[in-house]
Amino acid sequence: MAERIAKPQVGAPDPELRTSPILEEFDDDYLVLKQQVPGEPVCHFNDKRYAHGTYVCSGDTLLRCDYGVWIRTGSCDPDNP
Repeated sequence: MAERIAKPQVGAPDPELRTSPILEEFDDDYLVLKQQVPGEPVCHFNDKRYAHGTYVCSGDTLLRCDYGVWIRTGSCDPDNP
């Protein structure tokens, strides 16, 4: 079995904690949400701050912080990229 992608594992979003929106890059809501958080320098995930450009794994989903919005960019499971 291959090893997981070497990015911080943040777990699943907890609805009780602050987490920035998680979107597909071409999601219909992408542009609307980007206007609501224009140029935020960080994303939040379960009350932790991550700088713009940071990659994390939420389960098997690879996320990238894009100015206040998490973008699904792939898989953290090397067997299912």
